[in-house]
Amino acid sequence: MSLPEDEVREARLAANGYNSSSLDAAIGGSEDGESALQDFIGAEDQSLELVEDFHTLAPLLAELDERDRQIIHMRFVEELTQAQIGEHLGVSQMHVSRLLSRTLGRLREGMLTQR
Repeated sequence: MSLPEDEVREARLAANGYNSSSLDAAIGGSEDGESALQDFIGAEDQSLELVEDFHTLAPLLAELDERDRQIIHMRFVEELTQAQIGEHLGVSQMHVSRLLSRTLGRLREGMLTQR
């Protein structure tokens, strides 16, 4: 390969860092016998459940009437208070609270029946 001897030594040393093992490889020394390598690597992705929830929620939100969607948007996207939403819509904070409770109840029920 016409490479200098020190580059060959460095390459051979670097190659030692690339050893692969099967995920089913047994690892001894645990109290309950032998465990597999797969038991110690990786983790459950909590965000994956959120993606599933968003896909379930999207059609339920689309079924809401325009005012309910607008209230949900103002409350959870724009993060307005119920009083601010009431001012914007020309209704009382108490009425906004009732509308939110009703709408969130419908969404919750829809999410539970979809699972």
